[in-house]
Amino acid sequence: MDVPTAVAEFLVSVRAERGLAANTAEAYRRDLDQYATYLRDHGCDDIAAVTADDVSGYVGALTERGLAPSTIARKIAAVRGMHRFLVAEEVFDRDPTALVEAPKRPSSLPKALTVDQVERLIGAAAGESALAVRDVAILEFMYASGARVAETVGLDVLDLDLAESVAVVTGKGAKQRLVPLGNYAVVALRSYLGRRLELKGDQPDPGALFLSSRGRRLTRQAVWQLVRKHSISAGLDPAEVSPHVLRHSVATHMVEGGADLRTVQEILGHASISTTQIYTRVSPRHLYEVYVAAHPRGQ
Repeated sequence: MDVPTAVAEFLVSVRAERGLAANTAEAYRRDLDQYATYLRDHGCDDIAAVTADDVSGYVGALTERGLAPSTIARKIAAVRGMHRFLVAEEVFDRDPTALVEAPKRPSSLPKALTVDQVERLIGAAAGESALAVRDVAILEFMYASGARVAETVGLDVLDLDLAESVAVVTGKGAKQRLVPLGNYAVVALRSYLGRRLELKGDQPDPGALFLSSRGRRLTRQAVWQLVRKHSISAGLDPAEVSPHVLRHSVATHMVEGGADLRTVQEILGHASISTTQIYTRVSPRHLYEVYVAAHPRGQ
């Protein structure tokens, strides 16, 4: 089997079995196309002929390009996943990535805004127009739920149950979860729903919760832009504020407030508790207080 065919079959498989979002599937395709190009340029056209030295050479080539360890690790994860798939499908009986290690990712703490900075950000979006009311609702929703930007723009009106203060969020792999909404978010969303039709105009209703000024579903890029715009208005450094930083802030503030990690994991939609545990490192004071309260000799 040639390398491009192997890549294509693997991508079909992961799309069907994992229900990958379009953006994730596209990232897989780009990473594996780069791998296929490297193998072709080094005289390897048959996927069954790939050796551990070939994979190690690819890691070395990525490193020489000056890519961040996290980027290299992501690309090698895609390569490893494809080769494991081919072994599972009995295309061949060995995995050339088994003994190859990607560069270690640096252990970095996620950035988080303070509660005051979040309040300033949301306050900067306030206004009388329908767009301003929408922007406040978006920021309040994201801060209440910890939703990813793609999850936020993917919401439909029917995903909200404001009477119960919850929303159904569809995350990675098309997995759905129920997230609670605080009073601030519920009030902001109710205000926005009262103005939403002003944005729809004469367009057919797409059913999307958050609409653009043209009555269409808001895009991920538009949310990034509005977060940047309001961060500047709030006097914050726009380079340090993003939808993902807002998500980190939610998790950090919940842990600092005493939330258990399992609850935070469920709200954020993390597949593994190990992903959520990073937020405990953001709040050493919280760890100490739990230790004092729980350890027999903590006093």
